[in-house]
Amino acid sequence: MEIAVIGSNMVDLITYTNHLPKAGETLEAPDFAIGCGGKGANQAIAAAKLGGKVMMISKVGDDLFAPNTVANLQQQGVDTRYVTTAPGTSSGVAPIFVDEQSQNRILIVKGANQQLKPADIDAAADALKACQLMILQLEIPPETVYYAIDFARQHDIKVILNPAPAVANLDIQYACKCDFFMPNETELEILTGMPVSSDEEVKLAGQSLLKRGLKNLIITLGSRGSLWMSNDDLHQVAPVTVRAVDTSGAGDAFIGCFAYMLVKTGNILEAMQQASAYAACSVTERGTQRSYPDAETFQRFLNVH
Repeated sequence: MEIAVIGSNMVDLITYTNHLPKAGETLEAPDFAIGCGGKGANQAIAAAKLGGKVMMISKVGDDLFAPNTVANLQQQGVDTRYVTTAPGTSSGVAPIFVDEQSQNRILIVKGANQQLKPADIDAAADALKACQLMILQLEIPPETVYYAIDFARQHDIKVILNPAPAVANLDIQYACKCDFFMPNETELEILTGMPVSSDEEVKLAGQSLLKRGLKNLIITLGSRGSLWMSNDDLHQVAPVTVRAVDTSGAGDAFIGCFAYMLVKTGNILEAMQQASAYAACSVTERGTQRSYPDAETFQRFLNVH
């Protein structure tokens, strides 16, 4: 394997609505869809769809959603040997509401994802040691994330930490052990307590994290592109302009593509440029994983844009 994703899977329950109801109000919504999601699974599938060799360590519930979640990962080329069942627990679910402007609001019920423990990493140790890159998020218990980071350091595996959903009490010492720390602007604001309404404010917030010892900070800025900051470099990558239909999972598409390209080329800036285009391509279709293009479709998109 090239890439190990240790993280969450979710069942996306997506409602498309003209506007959100007020308290006590009932509205009719024009459309609904069920999809497979979760930040970990999304990132794994984005990398796998592009041709990456990806394994996943995750937990599913003891319910009707679980078999479909595992089958979906397998169909997209992800190694699921270490996706295991948490008995007597529901799978993770994510009700998602998408408005007319393609903006999304998401609730997360972690379910079985809360049961992913350090012991699950130990169980997959031999397979993990063969990986070049590990991707982590924060939809699983923090002690599991920290244990995985220590494991990666011991075995010389590069680490991407996507601090999502952001928590203000994240142990920054563990973030500093990672090769890449990849928040979006909202997560950056929560982590630093600083405003991020302009590019200059984003840079100041980013610098406050670099001063605490981060190696590489990559901030995704949605329609404003992305920013790579380190103590030696600052690079802004322009967005690829498209007509957005559904922005759900765009950040995960970025990270999955970035990971795939980083393993393939070792070039951070090129990986960011490709990831920006891949995320842009994903928002032109509805859904999360279903909107992620495979390598051939992505190449056609690049030829046009």
